[in-house]
Amino acid sequence: MANPVEIKNLRKYYRSGIRGVGVQALSGLNLTVKQGEVFGLLGPNGAGKSTAIKIVLGLLRQNSGECLVFGEKISKSAKRRIGYLPEAPNFYRFLTGRELVEFYGRLCGLRGAGLQKSVRESLELVGLSDAANRPLAGYSKGMLQRAGLAQAIVHNPDLVVLDEPSSGLDPVGMKAMADLVLRLKAMGKTVILCSHMMGEVETLCDSVAILYKGAAALSGNLDSVLGRENLKALVFENLSAEAEKKIAALAEENGARFAGEGRAGETLSNIFGKIVGERRGK
Repeated sequence: MANPVEIKNLRKYYRSGIRGVGVQALSGLNLTVKQGEVFGLLGPNGAGKSTAIKIVLGLLRQNSGECLVFGEKISKSAKRRIGYLPEAPNFYRFLTGRELVEFYGRLCGLRGAGLQKSVRESLELVGLSDAANRPLAGYSKGMLQRAGLAQAIVHNPDLVVLDEPSSGLDPVGMKAMADLVLRLKAMGKTVILCSHMMGEVETLCDSVAILYKGAAALSGNLDSVLGRENLKALVFENLSAEAEKKIAALAEENGARFAGEGRAGETLSNIFGKIVGERRGK
């Protein structure tokens, strides 16, 4: 089975100004997104994240390199298997939640009873069944984001691309969005999560890529990136010093080595800061 996304040596240039000076957005990007995983796409502003996403969606064409979606160059059949929630969706506020999702369902080719069933199920999944007949103008920020997710999954896509889905949400809304991402994963969907929130990515993602100046400065399995493949943290409450020594001795008897107290491995925020800081200093 082909990977949902396979990007090889992708390059993209934009022309700007009167003289048409070329601006390099992607400079040999290589990425692989595997089936059924949540893939985190990180990077500072201008790193090329949005350009990469637009190429995957078929909204832009690269100057060189290859972008395969489900093993083929972007096509109508591949696009039907993708759902997309943009960073700042600008929906018609006079539509109700149901009308919005139905509208996008029709754009995806759904009709009749199948359309109504898909609209109902997607609204239920994101927790908007009770507010389905209310105009979007009366929705909170969190509700609008969930409505946006509903329209992205109404056609039952295999790949869901989420661009800053928790942007502007309060902690309750962020938790709700995180739960929805995990539900999509449990349903067998592949999710690309573009986010500036390191905690969100570290909690939800299986793999990550950190982009800098159009290329992947670091990518791979999250545990590998954070250096915690062979580390495991155990949390105890009211552990005495004597019991701690016994546990450490037992671990050593079984071939383990005490590596220190605290959280296992690095944090994604620290890794991100190091990579960006090192490259800006060059």
